[in-house]
Amino acid sequence: MTSPSGYTDVAMDHAESPRNAGVIEHPSAFGADVNPVCGDFLTLTLKVEDGRIVDAKQQLKGCSGAAIAASILTELLIGRSVEEATAFTRQTVIDALGGLPASKLHSAVLAETTLKKALADYRERSLQA
Repeated sequence: MTSPSGYTDVAMDHAESPRNAGVIEHPSAFGADVNPVCGDFLTLTLKVEDGRIVDAKQQLKGCSGAAIAASILTELLIGRSVEEATAFTRQTVIDALGGLPASKLHSAVLAETTLKKALADYRERSLQA
């Protein structure tokens, strides 16, 4: 079901009760990105153990669409292998939410780019270990 705002029930649930807000101390991975058009700024921290994401936290300064996308992204990541996470795209986020209004598709792009930066940071840290 879609609300008058164009958000699905799943998206509205994440808007009303965002998941995994905050920052992991001593993360295995850190990613941050900004949407240069609207200024939404997202940080993502991951805790990885034995190649599996055991915790994910997001911190956002931005619109409701970006908050919804960041919230569902963390839920999708927890319990997944790093390898599985590398396959995530903006469409993964959009599909998990049951869609986004056209004016908020940039929110899923921000989630994807921030995740890619966090995974690149994880790979770099892994090489140094």
